[in-house]
Amino acid sequence: MSLSFNHRRLGISRRPLSLLGALGLILASGAAFAADYPFALSGAEYEVAPRERIWDGTVEAVNEATVSAQTAGRVTSILVDVNDFVEAGEVLIRLTDTEQRSALKSAQANLLGAEARAAEAAADFARIEDMFKNETVSRARMDQAKANNESAKASAASARAGVTAAREQLDYTVIRAPYAGIVSRRLVEAGESVGPGQPLMTGLSLQQLRVNVDVPQGMIDSVRQIGKAVVHYGDIDIAAESITFFPVADAASNTFRVRVNLPQTDVVLYPGMFVKVGFVVGETQRLLIPVSALVRRSELTAVYVADGRGGIGLRQVRLGHTYGDRLEILAGLDEGEQVALDPVQAGIYLKHSRGQGADHEQ
Repeated sequence: MSLSFNHRRLGISRRPLSLLGALGLILASGAAFAADYPFALSGAEYEVAPRERIWDGTVEAVNEATVSAQTAGRVTSILVDVNDFVEAGEVLIRLTDTEQRSALKSAQANLLGAEARAAEAAADFARIEDMFKNETVSRARMDQAKANNESAKASAASARAGVTAAREQLDYTVIRAPYAGIVSRRLVEAGESVGPGQPLMTGLSLQQLRVNVDVPQGMIDSVRQIGKAVVHYGDIDIAAESITFFPVADAASNTFRVRVNLPQTDVVLYPGMFVKVGFVVGETQRLLIPVSALVRRSELTAVYVADGRGGIGLRQVRLGHTYGDRLEILAGLDEGEQVALDPVQAGIYLKHSRGQGADHEQ
């Protein structure tokens, strides 16, 4: 005798059983799906980092100078202009040099005459000295020859100094850059007459920069004690090479001037720019993630966060500063949450997952 069940009679449908079985298979394989993302993940972690107080600072050039005329003349040519880069020793301006060349020729002629007289006096002294040793001339004649020789030597030396001075005056008609840098101001025009001491051109070097910051007197002790600072410019951080503290406070603002000296860097900063300067005053903890995990879409800053069950979502975050290849998160993430290191792949994965969900609903 065999037993058989009539599913329709008992009120049991075969269709619900198959759906429950399928759901069981999905749940059974869910753990494996959640563990395998097609991209790398990284956890948000707290790290001990310096605690900063940030103030505004102004960039200035260490080497900034105004070139002035050192001789009289008329400007014949101006070879560079504002915003031009010049190398050290490069010609900036030329002045007329007619008078200076004439003075140099006159000095050179005087030198030739002085050297000839010096040679004659030296030969005369040598002859008189030999005669004096043979006792054929008097002591007075010997002393006179010696004095003439010394006087001729002094005249020759003076003439040589005159040639040097005249040559320098001629060199002054060619104004050269004292160091490599950028021309910031031009103060004369071609054809203008200038005299000694008159400013001609101003330039500065971008190779060595520093930042001036006014620190409130209530914080100066902490800043001076630790002596570390970082200049923040956009997403770029530049550690200070050294710090100079001015010993006197400003009576009006009750602040101390602090000079932050910067190392040579590829970051383009210009004198007069405002930057943020963070001075280390202690330690704190910062929630950090890799910079590569960040997504920027217009004004939105976000990361793809994995839920640990195979799902992923885009979440907006509020950013702090960048520390090397790590980014500070001020809000939007908790410690231990996993973020996608490849936002492009994470976005494709999310789009594909949503498409599969729509297919399941249909």
